[in-house]
Amino acid sequence: MSTSLNVRSLVLEIGTEEIPSRFIPPILSALTTIAADELRQLRIPFKETQVFATPRRVALFVYGVSEKQDDLVATFKGPSLLSAYDNQGNATRAAAGFAKSRGVSVESLKEIDENGTKYVAAEVREDGKAVAELLPTVLPLIISRLAFPKNMYWDDPAVRFARPIRWLVALFGSDVVPFTYGGVTSGRVSSGHRFMGNRHVEIPSADRFMEKLYDNSVILDQEKRRQNLLAGIANLEHEVSGVVELDPELVDENLYLVEYPVPFYGSFDERFLEIPQEVLITSMKKNQKYFAVRSKEGKLKNTFVGVANNRAVDMRVIREGNERVLRSRLSDAAFFWAEDRKHPLAANIERLKTIVYQEKLGTVYDKVIATQKLALWLCGALSKHDLSQIVERAALLSKADLVSHMVYEFPEVQGVMGREYASLDGENPRVTLALYEQYLPRSSSDATPTDDVGAILGLAERIHIIVNCHKVGLEPTGSQDPYALRRAARCINEIIWARKFDVDLGATVNASASASEVDAEVVKKIMLFIEQRLLMQLKEKGFEHDLARLAISVSKDRPLQALRLMEALNEVKDEAWFAELTNAAVRVRNILQKSSAETGGVFDIAIATKTAEKTLFDTIEKTKPLVDGAIARNDWKSLTATLAELSPAIAAFFKDVMVMDKDERVRANRLALLSQAGALIEKVGDLGSLS
Repeated sequence: MSTSLNVRSLVLEIGTEEIPSRFIPPILSALTTIAADELRQLRIPFKETQVFATPRRVALFVYGVSEKQDDLVATFKGPSLLSAYDNQGNATRAAAGFAKSRGVSVESLKEIDENGTKYVAAEVREDGKAVAELLPTVLPLIISRLAFPKNMYWDDPAVRFARPIRWLVALFGSDVVPFTYGGVTSGRVSSGHRFMGNRHVEIPSADRFMEKLYDNSVILDQEKRRQNLLAGIANLEHEVSGVVELDPELVDENLYLVEYPVPFYGSFDERFLEIPQEVLITSMKKNQKYFAVRSKEGKLKNTFVGVANNRAVDMRVIREGNERVLRSRLSDAAFFWAEDRKHPLAANIERLKTIVYQEKLGTVYDKVIATQKLALWLCGALSKHDLSQIVERAALLSKADLVSHMVYEFPEVQGVMGREYASLDGENPRVTLALYEQYLPRSSSDATPTDDVGAILGLAERIHIIVNCHKVGLEPTGSQDPYALRRAARCINEIIWARKFDVDLGATVNASASASEVDAEVVKKIMLFIEQRLLMQLKEKGFEHDLARLAISVSKDRPLQALRLMEALNEVKDEAWFAELTNAAVRVRNILQKSSAETGGVFDIAIATKTAEKTLFDTIEKTKPLVDGAIARNDWKSLTATLAELSPAIAAFFKDVMVMDKDERVRANRLALLSQAGALIEKVGDLGSLS
């Protein structure tokens, strides 16, 4: 703890040329962590840190910073007391050497006790320095630790940042913290808003930093900037008589594109509404960072909302300029739409033969045909033979839109364009829907397919990709997953659960592996990969790790049954009988392992002398066919109900019966009975792992 009660605020502002908006959010948390780490390492007490950012600056605030570094008081253990002093109590060379290494006298060594053994110890004290003396060293170090996806250098190649640094403000209270970084010397002069503020803004003290920037049209606090942005958009909704579609990703992007948000609205020609709305929204979002506007009934309007970084005297100038740019963008989209409509979607299939999917895996056309075959296999496995023709057609057309002008320009609308073009070509509605839904879910929070055709197509493609990428050694490693196989495995389970497909993934992977000539060892690796994804997803749903493992081991590569068994087990896991059964499973396993030489006989009820033995035997005989039947039917509630009947009989057996009886015949008979009980329990997996 600091001996000084005097504290000040510290501010470090890194002024730059415009930083890309996507670089900023990660750096906020990184700078908070780095600053706290460096200050603590130097024993500089502080109350809290905050980090703010705009496109032109990153600012670190540290509040309640002590003026004095904490004193260092540390105790270092030395040699044992016996080796530190001789019989006359004189210090040995070991003690003298230790004292010298710690910069203390032999006389100052202390005695400590550690686990019953006495040692000598040196207490080292170092008075804290003035924090103002330390900051010129620590602030450049904090800056140097910031890492961006891409860096630039502008003077010294060894000094890099997201964009060239143009000014540095470093104030400890009202005092400048002097240092130079990247050829720029720190001071108290910042820069206001590029258009609405002064170029040079003198900051009198750290506590007045934010106030002085606000006076120069810079809203430094990103959350206050967000509030201003959203409030401005809400006000515009009344003027445009609509509802602005607040895409969270687009809100964040605009937040870090401006220092002072000024929302405005504009319009575009109604004829562009003939283009699929996903294309319009994507074009506005991707190219111009505009928000789409819908009517109160949910229909897309020919209106957009943008966010300017300048409050012009006449906002019509900004609106008209943005309308001109958008008109050009949408004209391009309309041209692509018209060009693509000159021929049917199916005409694109042949062109897929010229596009390499992956150099070791062939063309996109090869992937389409392989996916088609696996999708048809799935139709049979799921007893959905009536869907075969529809699935076959959907699979053939599944990637035809990838060579369209529209998808080339806007990759985000793949699937959307397939749906639209196929619909205009008069394809079966379920085919057109499948061309879009094959990509669902795109993320963990995205919708899943609403129809079986798209679901089957999506499953087939993802399984094909996982199998074939493993075949050629492209499986995920560490944080690297270039073909998004982890996401593919996650989507497989989400689709299965959403559509209630009782898919045997082991059989499906084998079907794909057989068609692609994948060897058995690779198939084992693939199944382990899929099982790990399933385990993770069950845990994400709130299920316990051991219960999830048990459910997976029993359900045998069938995610739907794994989830249903997991739900059934989760309902009973806290009941007393279940705890008794898991404990009994451990005892049965341990006894049988220790007595393995004596097991293997058949239980003879005539030898049984205890009622509990006979009761357990009768219960096993009764419940065995019930357990087998429940597992065969995937009737997991019946399974847990049957286990609830078995549990008391095993518990009573262990309470009333001495298994390891002195009589060899009685002991062997009881071990045979436990073998039957153990075999029955094992049908439900390793229940003992839950105790």
